[in-house]
Amino acid sequence: MKAFCKPLCAAMVLLSLASTRGSAQQREVNYDESKVPAYTLPALLQTESGQPVTTVAQWEQQRRPELLGLFSSHMYGRTPTDPIAVSYEVLTENPRALGGKATSRQVKLLFSNGTKTLEALLLVYLPNGVKKAPMFVGYNFKGNHSTTLDTTILYSRNFMLVREQGHPDWERGCQATRWSYDDIIDRGYGIATMCYHDIFPDQPGRKDHSIVSLFPGYGAGHEAPDAWQAIGAWAWGSSRIVDYLVTDPRVDTARIAIMGHSRQGKAALWAGAQDTRFKIVISNDSGEGGAALSRRKYGETLAIVSSIQPAWFCPAFDAYHGREEDLPFDQHQLLALMAPRAVYVASAEDDQWADPKGEYLGAYHAGPAYALYGLRGLPSATPPAIHQPIMHDIGYHIRAGKHDVTRYDWLAFLDFADKHFKATHK
Repeated sequence: MKAFCKPLCAAMVLLSLASTRGSAQQREVNYDESKVPAYTLPALLQTESGQPVTTVAQWEQQRRPELLGLFSSHMYGRTPTDPIAVSYEVLTENPRALGGKATSRQVKLLFSNGTKTLEALLLVYLPNGVKKAPMFVGYNFKGNHSTTLDTTILYSRNFMLVREQGHPDWERGCQATRWSYDDIIDRGYGIATMCYHDIFPDQPGRKDHSIVSLFPGYGAGHEAPDAWQAIGAWAWGSSRIVDYLVTDPRVDTARIAIMGHSRQGKAALWAGAQDTRFKIVISNDSGEGGAALSRRKYGETLAIVSSIQPAWFCPAFDAYHGREEDLPFDQHQLLALMAPRAVYVASAEDDQWADPKGEYLGAYHAGPAYALYGLRGLPSATPPAIHQPIMHDIGYHIRAGKHDVTRYDWLAFLDFADKHFKATHK
């Protein structure tokens, strides 16, 4: 069996970043565990005034709001609270989807500030024969059409902004292996997915087409240090998906999980931190700015991830390039913000860029917040072996393979959801 964090060639290697990882630049990246600097994590259960946090009341009334404020001010940006009108238009409904096992629905969401309107396209599958289905919510990267071979699935308008006609990403089903629809439906769950470009097109120069452009102050010139960017927008959009789901009597709104992969793993954690309607929060290969500890300085670094354009993080985050130890927080505190709701972190053995060990340790060090509620975190600072998932109130697995979402991942997510939702199977 391969080691958890195998050394790759040398301590420092040059990595050509693929476009799906956010940059075409070459950077020096550390893959040598012996070169990870010593670090001390900021205290999780201690208020900014230095008081120990020993009760749930202290956590919920003092420490948790402090941490939310820190992540808003220094990393993800502040989510606006200004009202944006949202309306829904059901475009198609097919009660015989997936061989008759599911009902599919395509819904246009229209977002308006009174003078400007943007649209997003939501694809929903609900299991037939289940009166109140628990749900997974998650963005796709290449359009709803990429998740299935079904020729009735529509292309979203924003997709043409980021991919020219004829690009391979226009092919139906080009990422269908990332969406285990049959397994999800067979286990009695529904799923709602949307192309993340519909909320914030992930390409430079397209911000006018993002929901950020609907809010007061957009385009006024200088941005505030805590101005939200793409990850904040994607998190906001995930909550708007939930807003639609709560209008459907076939959805069990007490059992909604969010799953995000890679940059959407980062956004899923931020969405889950802010919106407690997500009762399970799942981060898959989220790496730096997601589940991985920033202070470890292994794989992708803060300087690299915060240099991606269009920006994912607020401007204030740039001040910490090469200064991770000066951050007033680290990612274990983000994961702790899910408590007492269940949280699951997934890694891939060959995805050293995302720092699997750092992802595990982020989840492990969130444990004391769960302990306040009498809940179980991860058992040890030593990560588990490949394909040995841990399914406590904080869950984790590392699988063989690369940066991806696989059927193995989905089956683990379903097992975790079964444990915490106690879903009734068909």
